[in-house]
Amino acid sequence: MDYQRYEHLEITREGRIVTVTINRPEVKNALNHELHQEFGTIFTDLDLDNSCDVVILTGAAGAFSAGGDIHWIREQCGNLPMNTAAGRTNRRIQASILDLEKPIIAKVRGPAIGLGCSLALFCDFVYATPDATFADPHVAVGLVAGDGGPAIWPQLIGYARARRYLLTGDPIRGAEAAEIGLITEAVPDERLDEVVDAMAKRLASGATYAIRYTKAAINAGLKVTAAAVIDRAAAFENLTQFSNDNRIAVEAFLAKQKPVFTGS
Repeated sequence: MDYQRYEHLEITREGRIVTVTINRPEVKNALNHELHQEFGTIFTDLDLDNSCDVVILTGAAGAFSAGGDIHWIREQCGNLPMNTAAGRTNRRIQASILDLEKPIIAKVRGPAIGLGCSLALFCDFVYATPDATFADPHVAVGLVAGDGGPAIWPQLIGYARARRYLLTGDPIRGAEAAEIGLITEAVPDERLDEVVDAMAKRLASGATYAIRYTKAAINAGLKVTAAAVIDRAAAFENLTQFSNDNRIAVEAFLAKQKPVFTGS
């Protein structure tokens, strides 16, 4: 498989383990249009890569992903063709992660925010430092959580806790995320690489098809839930991209001020 066309995803290989590194360190690996499009195809390419059995997903320079680039979010305000296209790509990303039968391990340092958070949580294993930050703060910028949060958070920690975080956008640290079952394990920073590598090698040396098809069986129910939730969430997010509250939040963020929402 030729990964040369990827500009913002760095693809490396060790044996049958492929590491995908989000590589926009100057903005804490925030997603712009181009990176978003790359995520729309990378998991399908990994599925077709016959020399890959295990995937590690991580971020460069001590950050997993700070979510959507605020300038890209601003471009989408009131732009129907742009935000409709982004919604289609979101659905393609989520579907391709769930369809990939090869196990995916998320290695998280720093922020995993918005779509960055969903990308991590849709993985099969999530190892993070105790001070890593997980959050889906769409509501903080006047948007519906349309990147997969309403599908995955309730499945991991239950509806009551999911509402607590999705309706407020509040962050949760890696240590607490592990305690409540949002992620697999919180690991000290100096051991994170070692722990992730050990699990990747264990999976790569295991019974390949037994592991793949067990993952597929686990994901079967999640795919049904995702199919019911994701299209509705994406459509609602599209609507809120035309709201005054979204515009107010984006302008306030760029001005480094607190938004004053109008409920319109």
